[in-house]
Amino acid sequence: MDLPPDIRASGPRIAMLPVLRLGNPPKFTSEHTDCVAVEEPLEIRLHGRPAAVLMRTPGGPAEDRELIMGFLFCEGVITLASQVLEIERLENVETCQQVTGMTGTTVDVRLDSPSRGRGIERFFYSTSSCGACGKRSIDSLEVKGTGVGNGPMVTSGMLLQVLEDSRHQQALFTLTGGVHSSGLYTRAGARVELREDVGRHNALDKVIGARLIADCIPLANHILAISGRVGYEIIQKAAVAGIPLIVAVGAPTSLAVNLAAIHGITLAGFARAGTMNVYTHPQRIAT
Repeated sequence: MDLPPDIRASGPRIAMLPVLRLGNPPKFTSEHTDCVAVEEPLEIRLHGRPAAVLMRTPGGPAEDRELIMGFLFCEGVITLASQVLEIERLENVETCQQVTGMTGTTVDVRLDSPSRGRGIERFFYSTSSCGACGKRSIDSLEVKGTGVGNGPMVTSGMLLQVLEDSRHQQALFTLTGGVHSSGLYTRAGARVELREDVGRHNALDKVIGARLIADCIPLANHILAISGRVGYEIIQKAAVAGIPLIVAVGAPTSLAVNLAAIHGITLAGFARAGTMNVYTHPQRIAT
């Protein structure tokens, strides 16, 4: 298969696997080859000490750097990109490959102060489906965002427009159907960043990490477009990064709605076919 240039250039993001297609009437037809999104672990060590394992879509060193920076920022370990002195990719690290066939990447992050790493509130594992996995306690789920300010006034048409643009930029989803996306847009609808990943929270970490590296945090006057549902972890990260407006194709959870209300975030879901549900702070949406 001839892959798009951005997919070919970003590392092993898809796997070509054999499948048997079950038709109607139900019987197996001939074997086909299917594009499947790659999921691999990224182990993050802080000054040599294991801190977290993220199940993510690999995208090469640059995208892993965005993910690491965004993750550490949203976890409150760093507040500035300059606080990360080095991200070293460790070679010849023993893995469980012989047992599970799983390969992965291990990095050691050196911060400007080793004591920063003690603030991470995770155990060592976060699945691609759960941005809160690994938290130590219910208390550690508290969102530490500082507020999003007034934020921009936008039209409902603008929200639908950015979701539509986001949909057309999802090259990996088009091939595999197995990833999520987060897209960051200006109040005028200009795309700033868009990332895809098997974990919706990873995709947002990559977007936030890219903006942190560019020294553009907080993200006031921006719109976040989410390809699927909105759970706790999306609101938590948006609040930390100062994103005031979220529009999603799917549904929010009750906790996401409550947290969006508390942190002043306008949250719209089920945005499709010209309609949407606005759950919190509708004053930012002009009708």
